[in-house]
Amino acid sequence: MSLDTVVEDIRDEARARADEIHEEANAEAEEIVSEANAEAEEIIDERERKVERTIEQEEEQRLSSAKLEAKQQRLEARRDILEEVRESAQQRLATLEENREELTRTLLADAAAEFDSGTIQVYGRGDDAELIESILDDDEYDDFTYAGEYDCLGGVVVESDSSRIRVNNTFDSVFEDVWDDNLREVSERLFEGKNERNG
Repeated sequence: MSLDTVVEDIRDEARARADEIHEEANAEAEEIVSEANAEAEEIIDERERKVERTIEQEEEQRLSSAKLEAKQQRLEARRDILEEVRESAQQRLATLEENREELTRTLLADAAAEFDSGTIQVYGRGDDAELIESILDDDEYDDFTYAGEYDCLGGVVVESDSSRIRVNNTFDSVFEDVWDDNLREVSERLFEGKNERNG
């Protein structure tokens, strides 16, 4: 075999080996690119899922905050309405003409039952001074004296120095008891049916 033939064979082998290496490198490069693309797709998908979760959480938080704020506003509106009803009722009590004497007599009699003897002072609303004094003119209230004004809607506050007892039988105290005992019913009547419409 001639030297030229041997050289040519070596060159052919080298070219074949170079082509083989080149093909292997191309295949490996394609595999790397394919894996990188798949990984990139996975990263993109994961980030998209993360963004979607974040958006959903933010929407849920905003919705939850909006619902809470709406609920607080409804509660505040209800409190305001209840306060208006309460003030209106108190105003009506303060200006009550009909049965005022009868109510004052009843409250004074209930308070008087707590005292045995001694000088007893009776306080009341300034506008009711004449009424209270006229009631105290009755024989059953000999030891009772009108002692002055008390800031209230009506009724009486009765006290005795000797027994250290003080009885608050004002319209205010009776109203507070009635209001507290009936607040739930008042609220249900005022807002009856609104829950179904809003719910």
